[in-house]
Amino acid sequence: MGARETVEVTGHLMDSGILSRVLDDIRDYGADFVLEQFDVGHEAHDPSSARITVQADDDASLQRLLMRLQTRGVNQLGHADATLAVADRAGVLPDGFYSTTDLETRVRLDGEWYDVENPEMDCGLVVDDSPSGGPRVRTVPISDVVRGMRVVVGAAGVRVTPPDSRPAGGSTALPQAGTVAERPQAVLVRQVADGMREARSSGRRLLWVAGAAVVHAGGVPPLAALVRAGWVDVLFAGNAMATTDIEAALRGPAAEGAVSTPDAEHGHEHRVRSVNTIRRAGSVAAAVRDGVLVSGVMHALVTHGKPFVLVGSVRDDGLLPDVHTDVVEGRRAMRAEVRDVGYCLMMAAQRHAVATCTILPASVPLVCVDIDPATVTRLTDRGAGQSRGIVTDVGLFLEQLALELVADYRRG
Repeated sequence: MGARETVEVTGHLMDSGILSRVLDDIRDYGADFVLEQFDVGHEAHDPSSARITVQADDDASLQRLLMRLQTRGVNQLGHADATLAVADRAGVLPDGFYSTTDLETRVRLDGEWYDVENPEMDCGLVVDDSPSGGPRVRTVPISDVVRGMRVVVGAAGVRVTPPDSRPAGGSTALPQAGTVAERPQAVLVRQVADGMREARSSGRRLLWVAGAAVVHAGGVPPLAALVRAGWVDVLFAGNAMATTDIEAALRGPAAEGAVSTPDAEHGHEHRVRSVNTIRRAGSVAAAVRDGVLVSGVMHALVTHGKPFVLVGSVRDDGLLPDVHTDVVEGRRAMRAEVRDVGYCLMMAAQRHAVATCTILPASVPLVCVDIDPATVTRLTDRGAGQSRGIVTDVGLFLEQLALELVADYRRG
């Protein structure tokens, strides 16, 4: 007869396509289903609900399917406690471990439900003793598993709560300069600014992820102005963005738009010389303190005490002393800064933006701005209404955002 379980899902199942994706997942895992109950909301804002019995060949297959379905917000009807297993090796999770989502998650232990402290996808769930004496449940990446940790296995006793699943309208292509309608672009910028204001008013932090294209597109003046005005609480970037910003600052205003590019004569000479200057100072902060670096985004971050996390890659042609060269350590540094983040803006930084998406809870609204529609689609396809993609020039977007948020901002 195999193994079976009855599950339920609630939300805007029809207009968001969730139910269709749930049924596709069941088929993809080689399982079968019976739609036991389906209640459709009467009004546009009313949620729908479905109760489904799923059947797989064995319990192991069923557990993997149930974990997959939870990424869609599907939960079991039963109320059994979670099953725990002990990690017997460092850096290795027990077989059958519950693979987490980035959704708000709760775990049932001894008949009580406990919130998972830091929802993050692709981790294990570890149960510790809290200072108050009760259990504490948190996500732990595979690389941080310590022998003896108690880890949740299987999907029993785990519930997730997805954010509002109503579609957010997908990616929005903004009109180019000189085309007829400019109002939609202004409206989108204003909506982003309102989201930032709301996050800040609730005491949440504003996280930015930036790529080197921000510098190439002329986005340094507005982004630095946003830092100075308090609209940037932490920045994630790669070595390329920071070195390009510093190169432009060290070479002066005449270098704007002419920083090193792959086809530049004599390679990346100016960039490497700029890196060497910072390495001689000892760090970006030391270069600012000594008066070596006097402008740019990195200068603004240092002078206003805003943290940044730089993680390098094999492509880097000269590393700043502040850059994490160990990607595991780099991700740990990023995780340490995502606490209390209430809004995330990703500016032309596909690789670092993808890395950030994987460690952010799904409840954090994010905005991805990129000239490439494929990048925007990839980063905003998180299955929730919290993501917005804007296809436009990142320099133009930052200029307009600065004008919206910084009262005395005037470029030049």
